[in-house]
Amino acid sequence: MSRKQLSGFTSRAIHHGYDPAENMGALTPPMHMASTFAFESAEQGGAIFAGEQAGYFYSRISNPTLDLLEQRIATLEGAEAGVATASGMGAITAVMWTLLAAGDEIVTDRTLYGCTFAFFRHGLAKFGIKVTHVDLTDPPALEAAMSDRVKLVYFETPANPNMRLVDIAAISTVAHTHGAQVVVDNTYATPALTRPIELGADVVVHSATKYLGGHGDLVGGLVAGSAETMQRVRLEGLKDMTGAVMSPFTATLIMRGLKTLALRMERHSTTAADVARWLEAQPQVAAVHYPGLESFAQHELASRQMALPGGMIAFDLAGGYEQGIRFMNRLGMIMRAVSLGDAETLIQHPASMTHSTYTPEERAAHGIGEGLLRLSVGLEDSDDILADLAQALAASDLAIAA
Repeated sequence: MSRKQLSGFTSRAIHHGYDPAENMGALTPPMHMASTFAFESAEQGGAIFAGEQAGYFYSRISNPTLDLLEQRIATLEGAEAGVATASGMGAITAVMWTLLAAGDEIVTDRTLYGCTFAFFRHGLAKFGIKVTHVDLTDPPALEAAMSDRVKLVYFETPANPNMRLVDIAAISTVAHTHGAQVVVDNTYATPALTRPIELGADVVVHSATKYLGGHGDLVGGLVAGSAETMQRVRLEGLKDMTGAVMSPFTATLIMRGLKTLALRMERHSTTAADVARWLEAQPQVAAVHYPGLESFAQHELASRQMALPGGMIAFDLAGGYEQGIRFMNRLGMIMRAVSLGDAETLIQHPASMTHSTYTPEERAAHGIGEGLLRLSVGLEDSDDILADLAQALAASDLAIAA
């Protein structure tokens, strides 16, 4: 079977776009560290610059190693093309600066990652772009917010940090009816669990730092969408507006991560489900927000939209912020850190860390509780994760049951 005929997700993650026979038999794709590329003739150089001939000329625009990664994220997301960037925020800003102009409007969900919220509220607004926050868990609310100036609808699903889900198909239908494009941050779910473009979205963005890389050793971003839009993002948002170019070394590490993505997401999801059920049974836990729980308000949507519930859990302790801090400080194996999607289990307090860009009033309005904790469940043995959580609760004088 030809590599071009592979249909399986993991098979494409491992093989798509690369033939060892074309690279002296190297099983792993070579890393092209060149900043610039030589032309066979002046005529060829002119043709490549003019876009009349395929080729590489400068790694701020394209590079063979990044090109392979872009092909792979595109096939995994069900998109025509991809663009690699230096960070997740590089991916988001490159898309926004390409698709928006002064006087345009963007509708976003109530809950966003803190840096995305800050960029929309303070960055886009500075250049005359109106940002409206709407409860996108309610499609009629989007209908009421639409106008002919709304060019984009943007959301995360699940949302960082409170795990709210947005019905991608329903929101895409409303947005497209009004001529707007839909951009989805798919960092939490990854294409192994959710493929927004197949559900109607136009563009997908990722912080590849998280699950796609998977090992906590890189910072990167990825975008996927139509070939026409990705070419615009590359030449406008990336090349001219942000310059947020990924290094070939980072691209190589992400491609290594993609090879095990489906396997890791299965393990993250299985263990997180165990942890979520355990947390839900503890009297000291006031609420657990996890798509895999039947008690989760959007469990039915999660079952339709996600192949698995993922590795992220949000929860509140009954004692609020003070108990949460004492609990976090008692953890041993579980690390206090603000990233997610690593092999290690990580915990953080959004109100004082990742979402501190919100004011307390904004956090309250956007569904981010002051005592909410965010847990990124890693690849350790489930029993060890649960034991660490249990001893931390006990050592924090919360007197949990054995």
